[in-house]
Amino acid sequence: MTAFDKTPGWLDWRQNPSKPGFTPPAGAVDAHCHVFGPGAQFPFAPERKYTPCDASKDQLFALRDCLGFSRNVLVQATCHGADNRALVDAIAHAGGKARGVASVKPDVSDDELKALDAAGVRGVRFNFVKRLVDALPRAPLMEIATRIEALGWHVVIYFEAEDLPDLYDFFTSLPGTIVVDHMGRPDVSKSAQGPEFGLFRQLMREHGNFWAKTTCPERLSRQGPPHYVDVIPFARSIVEEFPDRVLWGTDWPHPNLKSHMPDDAWLVDFIPKIAPTPELQQKLLVDNPMRLYWPEEETS
Repeated sequence: MTAFDKTPGWLDWRQNPSKPGFTPPAGAVDAHCHVFGPGAQFPFAPERKYTPCDASKDQLFALRDCLGFSRNVLVQATCHGADNRALVDAIAHAGGKARGVASVKPDVSDDELKALDAAGVRGVRFNFVKRLVDALPRAPLMEIATRIEALGWHVVIYFEAEDLPDLYDFFTSLPGTIVVDHMGRPDVSKSAQGPEFGLFRQLMREHGNFWAKTTCPERLSRQGPPHYVDVIPFARSIVEEFPDRVLWGTDWPHPNLKSHMPDDAWLVDFIPKIAPTPELQQKLLVDNPMRLYWPEEETS
């Protein structure tokens, strides 16, 4: 595949999203989104397992403004591998209103980490989703986690619920703050009070350094759009039990989707269903992401 051959069957993001009915609080942060390419400027990684459509920083920032948000946290996706140039370029053009989570190789140098830190990167992502990446040995990941802790960064982990039992001990051995993508991708056809999601809640309850992103109802739902009703009990339980350790994001431009492409307004209107009070909305959208990504701007 070349950088311009999008993976067949995967949908493009919506060019003209609706305006959401829910108005986010002032200073709200979209804490999980991506930029892809443009491929002609920032080529995709040769080892990638999918090729997305282009999704530029300017298009992301236009979406941010349309949805009523103020800031973005950009997460490096596997299609760019450990080449973080597109992410760094987007942060550089955001006027201080974006931070990043990078992907790095085990042999990343201290100087490279310092350069990423200066560019606005505040975390590293470890991907354990088997259909997206090949398995990585754990010792190098532990070494990376230890090195970035010295910079005040955190680790973002992406996995699927069925794999958590095998990964649990490794995850809980990682140092520093750990942020879990998409609530560990629960199977929402099962009960939010059942043993599978219960293990994730145990992880959050017994290890206070773990945070969760209450993101991607469009990926998790079996019932589908626009309300994603079956995801609500899972996300709401996490927001209500761990209000100081939750984040939210659009996951724009929604890579790898085949069944439907969400209108991003639907995802914003999902927020009050999982964070039903202004106090919870403030924590989810403003206080928590600011504390994690812009601590220097926090006011007492």
